[in-house]
Parts: sequence; structure tokens; C-alpha cells
Amino acid sequence: MTPTADVVFKDEVILGEGAIWDGRRQRLLWVDITGKRVGLFEPVSRTNHWVSVDSMVGTVVPTTENDLLIAMQAGVARLDPSSGRVSDLRQPKEHDAQHLRFNDGKCDPRGRLWAGTMALNSERKAGALYCFEANRPVRCCVAGVSISNGLAWSLDHTLMYFVDSPTQAVDVFDYDVETGEISNRRRACEIPAAMGTPDGMTIDQEGMLWVALWGGSAVTRWDPASGRLLAKIAVPATQVTSCAFGGADLKSLFITTAREGLSAEQLRAQPLAGSLFMASPGVAGIPAEVYRG
Repeated sequence: MTPTADVVFKDEVILGEGAIWDGRRQRLLWVDITGKRVGLFEPVSRTNHWVSVDSMVGTVVPTTENDLLIAMQAGVARLDPSSGRVSDLRQPKEHDAQHLRFNDGKCDPRGRLWAGTMALNSERKAGALYCFEANRPVRCCVAGVSISNGLAWSLDHTLMYFVDSPTQAVDVFDYDVETGEISNRRRACEIPAAMGTPDGMTIDQEGMLWVALWGGSAVTRWDPASGRLLAKIAVPATQVTSCAFGGADLKSLFITTAREGLSAEQLRAQPLAGSLFMASPGVAGIPAEVYRG
């Protein structure tokens, strides 16, 4: 039987996203994109604290300091979660914040933040994938992106996995950990449209990829070497957006969902849509990288 995720924080978030485990503080970070909020979820007490910002926020990552890094509509900035203060905005020179917004992002094994954009009207190939690192100009690494989403790096740090959602696939690049350069883009996993659209992504300690499926009511596990589907966890909400391993042993899989685009009838059928879920997939994840800079 297909295991089902359980709700751990019931809410009506329109577009929940960006789940990532903050190992230093033993909490889950996530975002409410259209609600312009960053969530700090404490699994032990099952309480969530929202920090509001003045812009749509696509992703959040912990840093080596006592703050967070967030990717907003205009660019990437620092957020002090205790005061809500946003500072040090960095924007790629080619980024048009009137028509684009930042979406998903992750830090690589050297603490660089990779974050991508998408058009506000969902225009195809209008976005890009950027790399942000300390003491270096922002780099555009992949152009012509439609909806920049999940990112992950192989356990040996030689590969980078990337989801551009409308492609219905996970792509893989050769990755130079020292320079942060990527090359030789190719296909790792093809995801049938009938299963849903690939969204957020994470990797487990066996090197397998976990992909959230928008419209698919599930998180799925894939072997990137063969492209084979290995496992599936059902989620009682159709719009599944991101997933992240967390908990003290990194054996809990946290899952964000959304209510965006659902009709009143669909919402009545899935009252937990927009909530935060958790599953125990039987494998552990790896610690999330933090921004260094």
C-alpha cells in the first residue's frame, strides 16, 4: 500500500513552498509565497511562527549568521527573523522585477545560493537560474527557464539536479564544486504528465531524489541514474509543492502544499490543502547546506 503523509500544521496557505531543515535550530523553514510570509515551524511543539515581509517570497535558507536568506520578487536579501527586518538586497542586472519573481532555491555544498525566476504571467522561458555567492557578482547560469523549481546535488558533489517544471523532468548537470560551474545538461528522470508536474525536490542519503508533484497528490522517489520511479507517498492535497528531510535524525520528510488554482468544490474535497505534512519514508536525508557569506 502507498503510505500517506500526516498533517502536522493545519493552515490555509495559498502557495506554500520552500521547505528546508534548519539543523542548527532544529526547525523547518518554509514560505507562503503569495501571503508574503516566512514560516518557522517547531516540530516538537507543532507550532509555527510567521514572519511577514513586503514582497512575495519564493524560498528561504539558513545562513552561518543569526539570520536567513530569502529570495523575493526583486532579488535575494537577508531577513532577521526576530525583527522582520529585510536588508542587503541583491538583484541580477538582467532581472525584471515588474514581470518576474524569484521562486525556489537551495544552497550548494560550498554555501552558494542557487535561485531561479519565473514570469508572473507564467510566460514560457522568461526566467533564469542564478548563483549568488559572497564577494562575487551574481551569475546567470541557466537562461530560458519557465518555472525554476527543485534543486539538489549528488552525494559526491559532482552533479547538480534541476527542475524546470513544464519540462516534466529532472535534468542533471556536471558540477564543479570548487568553482560552482555547471555543464553538460541532460535528462535524468522523465515524469509522466498524468502523475503531476515536478516541483520542489530533495535528496536522501542513498542518493535518490524525492520530487513533489503539483497536481499529483504525492511526493515520489526516483533513481537519477536509471530514471526509475522507486516509491510514492500520498498527500491529501493535490497541489504538492516541496519536500525536505528534517528532525533530529533527518528521517522525517516534511511536505508543503498549496490551495492556488483549486475550485470551491475541490477545496471542500481536500480541506487540508495548504497545510504542512510529514511522512516517515524509511530513509534519512542529508543535512541542508547553509549560505556562507
